[in-house]
Amino acid sequence: HVQLVESGGGSVEAGGSLKLSCVAVQDTTKRNAMAWFRQSPGKEREGLAAMYGGTSYADSVKGRFTISLDNAKDTLYLQVNSLKPEDTGTYYCAADLVTDGPFLNDTEYYYWGQGTQVTVS
Repeated sequence: HVQLVESGGGSVEAGGSLKLSCVAVQDTTKRNAMAWFRQSPGKEREGLAAMYGGTSYADSVKGRFTISLDNAKDTLYLQVNSLKPEDTGTYYCAADLVTDGPFLNDTEYYYWGQGTQVTVS
């Protein structure tokens, strides 16, 4: 079982930055992939960045968002820079033990966090 807990969201002005964190609590199993998704009002959940041995990014965030993993802390990060109002939404961390992709597809992930809200004005 993998429990994921996100933090780090908040309200920022356009052009600002945040660092989102996702801690895997009580995780003793090997995760095959982890990723960040976003749910914006009126839109479908969107895959933003994934880590699976390699990394993948959605075109909308390439060059602005960076995914990283600290194995010692069992924590996945998403550094979000140059934020735009359209980046507003709830950001979710996801993990899976067996997926082999596509890694930005939300149906590939079984474990999800509760989400952290990011608001850009």
